[in-house]
Amino acid sequence: MSLKIDQDHSRFRAIVRGKIRENLRRYVSKGELMGKQGKETVSIPIPQIDIPRFRFADKQQGGVGQGDGEPGDPLSGSEQEGDGQGEAGGDAGEHVLEVDVTLDELADILGEELELPDIEDKGKSAIVDQKDRYVGIRSVGPNSLRHFKRTFKTALKRQIALGQYDAKRPIVVPTRDDMRFKSWKTEEEPVANAVILYMMDVSGSMGDEQKEIVRIESFWIDTWLRRQYQGLETRFIIHDAVAREVDRDTFFRTRESGGTMISSAYKLAAKLIEDHYPASEWNIYPFHFSDGDNWSVDDTLLCVELLKQKILPASNMFCYGQVESPYGSGQFIKDLKEHFGDSDQIITSEIRDRDAIIGSIRDFLGKGK
Repeated sequence: MSLKIDQDHSRFRAIVRGKIRENLRRYVSKGELMGKQGKETVSIPIPQIDIPRFRFADKQQGGVGQGDGEPGDPLSGSEQEGDGQGEAGGDAGEHVLEVDVTLDELADILGEELELPDIEDKGKSAIVDQKDRYVGIRSVGPNSLRHFKRTFKTALKRQIALGQYDAKRPIVVPTRDDMRFKSWKTEEEPVANAVILYMMDVSGSMGDEQKEIVRIESFWIDTWLRRQYQGLETRFIIHDAVAREVDRDTFFRTRESGGTMISSAYKLAAKLIEDHYPASEWNIYPFHFSDGDNWSVDDTLLCVELLKQKILPASNMFCYGQVESPYGSGQFIKDLKEHFGDSDQIITSEIRDRDAIIGSIRDFLGKGK
């Protein structure tokens, strides 16, 4: 019975995983998972996981193709337009099933769907990562870890010892006591530190929809990078004409106002890196989101110098996401491409709307840096 339950549970999890992959683009674009996030899990709505079953009609009804009618007439029970009137039904309606999925599982599904490579660590080992290593055999365990060769040998020994083995009919049937399973040990090994520096333009041209796109994308970036690094740190910088460090909640809720000087954010990011995150010990991921407006050409040139001299030498990569806004010029991404077009350390992505988020995540994380 326990084995049967394990098989059913594994099958159900496989179905759920398939449904999540099938609907991943919708989950990402709508951002509905973030409101259902717990400490370690996310509640995901899974529509219509139906178990096939026979449905019997009333005995007085005819079968398919029987009864009066002409070719082309709709079958009884098929969908037809009506006036929406009638008596209330007595049957239960269909309900959406919600299942809890760990953030690690969600990250794995994201990685599989977008074909994201694992991150290449750099820096001094300072954070502990856990890996499972098979170290032996034991008599209990999940069916997925069953050791078929050892199970067969144990069953063969038992049948020989009891005189049940017939060499002319060499059939070996394992019993529950014959089952052998791989035994594993969780080992801790050091990996590199990692920090994400999120920067966002909160000037007058960045509205609520643009910030919501940034919020959704950062959730999925966090989910993937936390799967790669244990103990990932995040820092948040907002800027208009002046930059300041804030907490996560303030980062996404600050009201937009003022002009834009992107260099103010880059100066603050460079200072945080210099003061707290030496490049020899940390994997550093600066992400900047803006609508592409900047105060002046001179400020853009200052941004280029800050990137070349301070930010890029310390970072694994620098990611710039330009969120389309009806009020933004979109010029800054063109300037970055002009100055860093041949650099594989700067990754740019144009995010037109929510449907473009998943492509932007692939742009940023698809190189495995």
